[in-house]
Amino acid sequence: MPSPDLKTIIIMGVSGSGKSVVGRLLAAKLDATFEDGDDFHPPANKAKMSAGTPLNDDDRWPWYAVLRQRIEDMRHVTPIYILACSALKPIYREKLRAHDADQTLRFVLLDGSRELISSRMAARKGHFMPLSLLESQLATLEPTPDLIRVPIDGTPQEIVADIVQKLA
Repeated sequence: MPSPDLKTIIIMGVSGSGKSVVGRLLAAKLDATFEDGDDFHPPANKAKMSAGTPLNDDDRWPWYAVLRQRIEDMRHVTPIYILACSALKPIYREKLRAHDADQTLRFVLLDGSRELISSRMAARKGHFMPLSLLESQLATLEPTPDLIRVPIDGTPQEIVADIVQKLA
């Protein structure tokens, strides 16, 4: 099990990497609360992405401010808060981390091949993020050494077990 100092886990990666599925399963395993960062996007951001237009940083900053406030608010509600959020660039992760120490907030990168992720995106129905934006997301992703990298070629349960082991 994770350290008692751990309060927030950000499940990150490109669209289609499994953030929501893995986040929900991890929350059930750790008796934590899970939320999807996509649920906090304003309608204008969702409309832009639905139209196949990538967000720019001006679109993202207010959203990241809302997510950071949510992280802080959830510290009074649940022992561990798990948030799914792409967090593709280090500057985005800094916005989410704010003043938190590494042992308090951890980033878990769901890492998979372009082919695997595109096949998953093509198979899902009703999501606002079109497959056409995968390339821009992959180009934006900037992994850093602090990330816990987890391959996504296993089952969701195997991925969760890998995360739990790496957080221990």
